[in-house]
Amino acid sequence: MQSSPSQARRPAAPLAGVRVIDLGQYIAGPGAAMALAELGATVTKVEPLGGDQARHIGRYGESMIRAYNRGKRSIALDLKSDAGRDVALRLMGESDVVIQNLRPGAVDKLGLGPAAVRERFPRVIYLSITGFPRGGPSHGRPGYDIAAQAESGLMAVTGERDGLPQKVGVPIVDAAAAQLGAQAVLAALFGRERSGVGETLEVSLLETALNLQAATWCEYLAGGPEPTRMGHGQPHNAPAAELVATRDGHVVLSAYAQEHWQRFCRVVGRDELVDDPRFATNELRVRHRADLRQVLQECLSGFTSQECVDRLGGQQIVVGAVRPYRDVLASPDVTGGELLVQARGPDGESYRALGLPYRLGDAPRPEPAAAPGIGADGTLVLSEAGYAATDIAALRQAGVVL
Repeated sequence: MQSSPSQARRPAAPLAGVRVIDLGQYIAGPGAAMALAELGATVTKVEPLGGDQARHIGRYGESMIRAYNRGKRSIALDLKSDAGRDVALRLMGESDVVIQNLRPGAVDKLGLGPAAVRERFPRVIYLSITGFPRGGPSHGRPGYDIAAQAESGLMAVTGERDGLPQKVGVPIVDAAAAQLGAQAVLAALFGRERSGVGETLEVSLLETALNLQAATWCEYLAGGPEPTRMGHGQPHNAPAAELVATRDGHVVLSAYAQEHWQRFCRVVGRDELVDDPRFATNELRVRHRADLRQVLQECLSGFTSQECVDRLGGQQIVVGAVRPYRDVLASPDVTGGELLVQARGPDGESYRALGLPYRLGDAPRPEPAAAPGIGADGTLVLSEAGYAATDIAALRQAGVVL
């Protein structure tokens, strides 16, 4: 049977043939490397003999391993030994990309930092993910997601007006840094096609956290007031991101454009609100936000969250039900979008995970292999790098390779 034009044009995995060395731990570095793996790159995770630190922090750490290391191979090396460093350098020399987010200065002390590696291998693209940007006094400090949330202003604007500063409920800065890091690598790979030379890249968690707040920062830099916490809602629009209780939970609602506000009033059967002097314009609705919230509660409290979504969303009004994870998992928008993939290991073990959050044409979502065990692919990786079986046995005997 002849294939359709779309099938005939379907490309192979876009990064097929690209080789990546992942020295990262926890989320940001491994996440950047896994994004490349899901696009077809061959990613080798180089772990210390004890493994990625995430393997030793309990149940959530194991979830980090599963979430950010699918589709990789693992080799465990003693990088503090000369022989271990020699192995790592050989692997790097045969690779296109190196990614690391170890504590500040660690790779440089090992002789595996970007300056040393790229001096030997100029085509290598070397990405470092740090807590704080180079050139600032905090560059040498350990950088974690929560520190970036705190020092970027993100926590200062998150939480209730009279409450304490709050972190975002998930390590959003780490996850965003992983994606920005992968983006930077893709740009450098494209640039190398033109120049023939690799690049040294750096992404910091602090800069990532600032970037996530770009619009708020632009307002402040233009002379706006110091942003403050206000819980739900937005400071200059109403109703915008309003949290409203329903019969069985909560929804969030945005209808601040005049056309949307008028449409909302019609949909809920409260046409008189359109001409209410308190709510006639966005500026008035902001000024009378307390009264507006009471009216929104009156309008929606008799409906279930899903009924609100159906009625308002069907009229092109922005609304979302606040769902716990169990309901998100059952949502037809999630199940129908095929976002969940089944990661399968060589022993038949499998687990569900989140796949790529975007699509490439009509190609199916890739389903990479499950995250590898510590050093699971050491023999294969060393053999591909030209080590004979006797050499591999000697490295194991010396405790250089797990």
